[in-house]
Amino acid sequence: MEQDKGTPSVDGVARFGRLLLTGAAGGIGRAIRHRVAEFAERVRISDLPGVLPHDAAPHEELVPCDLANRQSVDALARDCDAIVHLGGVSVERPFEEILEANIKGVFNLYEAARRQGVKRIVFASSNHVTGFYRQDERIDATARKRPDGYYGLSKSFGEDMAQMYFDRYGIETVSIRIGSVFPEPKDRRMMASWMSYDDYHDLLRRSLFTKEVGHTIVFGMSANAHTWWDNRCAAHLGFVPRDSSEQFRDKIEATPPPSPTDPVAVLQGGAFTTTGPFDPV
Repeated sequence: MEQDKGTPSVDGVARFGRLLLTGAAGGIGRAIRHRVAEFAERVRISDLPGVLPHDAAPHEELVPCDLANRQSVDALARDCDAIVHLGGVSVERPFEEILEANIKGVFNLYEAARRQGVKRIVFASSNHVTGFYRQDERIDATARKRPDGYYGLSKSFGEDMAQMYFDRYGIETVSIRIGSVFPEPKDRRMMASWMSYDDYHDLLRRSLFTKEVGHTIVFGMSANAHTWWDNRCAAHLGFVPRDSSEQFRDKIEATPPPSPTDPVAVLQGGAFTTTGPFDPV
């Protein structure tokens, strides 16, 4: 029997009525925007006023929104069945910038989901939640958090929000600790952390449609020859990456290696572990 339209399904037979995609003007947002059309009848595309693209496909709704504005976020989530939350500052920055977009923003998003009855969120967390582990260590989602800066701290806060809103309100979240989602790895560190757009798309689909995820933390990486992360705690998603950074090894190894003492070569968070502090002028 064919499933009712809007009923979550991992095989793609059924779709959501309306999906919200925040951070649509960012690197990952631009790359996946056309792909998420298969997940819903309508896709609400959002980013900051002034950076939100002006072109809209027939299935898209363009809605500018400042995540730090609680009323605007509440309106943004109205009539949505699920949210893919990519919005926010994506690099290490002064705390005041991180506070507005990544901490107030994620609070506003979960409050809007509660008020508007949204029951599934895919949260763009980050490997920088655990950035102070060494690259010769292998960790899973049960390892204690070791954020490597304000950015990683904000993503740690987002994961805690996701857990609390599941425990208290039943809103399910998959927190994807994104490694390095780019067309190809840029350096030796990314040989371990790289994730292809195709693998991210598949993980996103499973995060949206797998039943009973509670709050699941999954590391976003492809099937690289060497990785620092173990996804055994997210096995119920059924995610098996197909791509690997090995295809780029010769190109990466042709570049000069970093110093053996450089954080880029030692710590999982790489350069994020030393960026800042941002002293006021």
